[in-house]
Amino acid sequence: MKATILIDNRTKGTLAAEWGLSVYVEYRGHRILLDTGASDRFAKNAQALGIDLGAVEFGVLSHAHYDHADGMGAFFAGNTMAPFYIREGAEENCYGKRWIFHKYIGIHRGFLKTYRDRIIYAEDGCQIVPGVSLLAHHTEGLEAYGEQNHLYIRQNGRYRPDSFAHEQSLIFDTEKGLVICSSCSHGGADNIIREVVSAYPDKKIHAMIGGFHLYHTSPEDVRALAERIRSTGIDKIFTGHCTGQPAFEILKEELGEQVCQLCTGMEIVL
Repeated sequence: MKATILIDNRTKGTLAAEWGLSVYVEYRGHRILLDTGASDRFAKNAQALGIDLGAVEFGVLSHAHYDHADGMGAFFAGNTMAPFYIREGAEENCYGKRWIFHKYIGIHRGFLKTYRDRIIYAEDGCQIVPGVSLLAHHTEGLEAYGEQNHLYIRQNGRYRPDSFAHEQSLIFDTEKGLVICSSCSHGGADNIIREVVSAYPDKKIHAMIGGFHLYHTSPEDVRALAERIRSTGIDKIFTGHCTGQPAFEILKEELGEQVCQLCTGMEIVL
């Protein structure tokens, strides 16, 4: 399995960066795209890296936020065949709250209708191809994470804390164990690892790739999370995007070589 980071907040060389994430994965002859960043920059980076997005077999949206979904139009323009898997029940209804104001941070309005013929609403546990599956959250009480991070869903004219029912992890079965791709880990990186352990009790968890949404988190809470991650027994963590540099440095202090920094253009071979 090889994962190439097509867009992240940080970059190498002349490749573009932005607040967003997109990962291209080659797995047992399959070509997979996870997320599309916030614009068409991921596609321009792919071209610069010699990656043909037109050959991607299927795409996956990790969750319904703009910084992972708004490049979908660029992907569909360059790839005329691949379906795109979105969590069952995902809508254009995600908001961030600052003071008393709610700002729309969801999928570009109209995308779900415009591209409905390309979108597949995935059921929990869906296996896309042998060795590649999708897993929704099973941890209860994730609304508390939504409220803590000022993230909301609007339904029936009212705002409620996001429970991240629109979020899913992309799971790869490799020789060294399972690899979890969970782009923002809003439900808590340690919770997600435990969810995967529960869903696949006979499998070892080898690695996790994605942001951990820690850029507003206190140093004490980041250190506590590091200890909970350590207790899962996972081998490697590759994190960036919404983790934030201060939190990454604390994770590095606590977990050492177990943790690697993501950046645009990075290749991860597992």
